[in-house]
Amino acid sequence: MVAPGIPEVEAAAGEDLGAGSLEQAPHLLAVVDHEPEVAFPIRRLRATLCQHQELVSHVDERHSAQAPAKLEVEQAAVEGERLVEVVYLQHHVIYADEARHRTSIGFAAMDPAIELQGLERRYGERVALAGVTVSVPRGATLAVLGANGAGKTTLLRVLAGLLRPHAGTARVLDAELPRERWKVPAQVGYLGHEPLLYRELSGRENLQYHARLHGVDGSRVADLLAAVGMERRADEPLRELSRGMAQRLAAARAVLHDPPLLLLDEPRAHLDPAAAELLEPLIGRASGRTRVLVSHDVDGALAEANLALGLRAGRQVFAGAVEAEAARELYR
Repeated sequence: MVAPGIPEVEAAAGEDLGAGSLEQAPHLLAVVDHEPEVAFPIRRLRATLCQHQELVSHVDERHSAQAPAKLEVEQAAVEGERLVEVVYLQHHVIYADEARHRTSIGFAAMDPAIELQGLERRYGERVALAGVTVSVPRGATLAVLGANGAGKTTLLRVLAGLLRPHAGTARVLDAELPRERWKVPAQVGYLGHEPLLYRELSGRENLQYHARLHGVDGSRVADLLAAVGMERRADEPLRELSRGMAQRLAAARAVLHDPPLLLLDEPRAHLDPAAAELLEPLIGRASGRTRVLVSHDVDGALAEANLALGLRAGRQVFAGAVEAEAARELYR
């Protein structure tokens, strides 16, 4: 079955490609219909590439303001998830001024959400991160994999502006770290091992406090309590709630200010399957946010990620597309 508006195509056999797997096109996140206002997000691509086949984005010179980018695929078959299949696209149009098109081909590569080059972080003489280089397009998910002590949580803390990088360059949502660290908290939602909530306050009081910190209307608190299924237990002190319930409230806190970037450290820990599914629209791929996802579930993380970063003892092993078996070598 092919999505409405998409031309019928012949399925393409080939290797799985995630965003970042093509050196010159790390931004492959979407293809577009022939209608300019329609863009179909694609999280993983499947392509057959032969010699002289390429993906090209260019600007139509006839439009002086808000110029649309056009996607041209020459001799390449592209197949995406969600039953959307496209082949031999010619001059399909997306618009830079449309917010929902900004992760489409031609835009995300020009304005990545995260740009790291030779990032280094030390704790005294111990090197926690060294030589980390990766670019994450807006709206993409980066899976960060590695054994305990590999530097995954340290990386999240650097991206959140909680730790200073000691060498290399780091840009997060156009903020240069550490010089422009003050720009980061309003744009980032952090969900780590600890809920970062006050144990003596209720869930509602915790969210109301964070809403005031971010200048968020109080009505959003009630909406999020309902979204995470905690409205009935919202007025109990956090210390009386289970770890899974606290995790639900922590997820609500992380997205309270509607951040474009989520930093997620084992976000589904302590959650039962029903609770994990409940949080999916907020912190999952369906949220549409840029995400950095730390996980020991190699298969699960790769399935929902556009690209992956592998760390071993703080050193980068790979960045980009990777097979699950190769990623498991990090744990051996």
